Amino acid sequence: MTAFSDLWHAHRHVVRDVAYRVLGSVADAEDVTQETYIRLLDRSDDSLDDPRAWLVTVASRLAIDRLRAHEHARRVYVGPWLPEPVVTDTHTLPEDQVTLDDSVRMALLVVLEQLSPAERTAFLLHDVFEMDFANIAEVLGVSAASARQLASRGRRRIAAHGSARFTVDPVVARRLTERFAQAAGEGDLDGLVAVLAADAQGHFDSGGLIPGAPVGVLTGAEPVARQLLIGIAGQNLRIEVADVNAAPGIVIRRGHRVMTVIALGFTAGKIAVIHGIGNPSKLAHLQDR
Repeated sequence: MTAFSDLWHAHRHVVRDVAYRVLGSVADAEDVTQETYIRLLDRSDDSLDDPRAWLVTVASRLAIDRLRAHEHARRVYVGPWLPEPVVTDTHTLPEDQVTLDDSVRMALLVVLEQLSPAERTAFLLHDVFEMDFANIAEVLGVSAASARQLASRGRRRIAAHGSARFTVDPVVARRLTERFAQAAGEGDLDGLVAVLAADAQGHFDSGGLIPGAPVGVLTGAEPVARQLLIGIAGQNLRIEVADVNAAPGIVIRRGHRVMTVIALGFTAGKIAVIHGIGNPSKLAHLQDR
């Protein structure tokens, strides 16, 4: 048992990291993490040639099963389906935090949603977690050549989306986010439009639970800005800058309750994409922190 505890302490982060990136859900990633731990404890011996590879394999299979089980629910979801946000603040315990890097940026996770479960997993395990194709093939139940093809196909589809690959100077991103938050808090339409790209897009995930929330993608700086101000007007909200999925973003609270999290995508000197998550079930992990 002590050997398993030490092993788990050394590798539990990678289990959570894999699960979140495959599933786009903090809650589901936690469930997969717990199930992986149970599978580890159920082993009749404590000999593992490559503990990290074994844990990643188990977690990946569990995540794929869960992802496929949710496919129908995601197809009939009202409005855009966006990943659950990872918000980093002073209340976040290091052991509870998904490891943050470019692979958790909201723009990339949104594109990953367009890949098949096999493509998504093959790409992540190879390009992010540096697993070889022999191990990936074992995870997916395919040949190593097929695993290589799946990862390559996923990589090409991601590369076709410039927003998934574009990064901006962190100082510029922070400054734009602060201007965005100030303008939103002051109800300043012109101020919001000024920080948005002319062809900015707005995606809002309410799951159909928030009256008046758009169920389609909004395009254009002014329509996006107007909808945002309509959505927050007169609600006595607190708008704060926070790190959201490894980039500057916005957390909107009423009292101590998180009402909306906004992940931002940037171009050179402007905000290009707003991903707003307001579905209460996707913010449950952020409450009472």
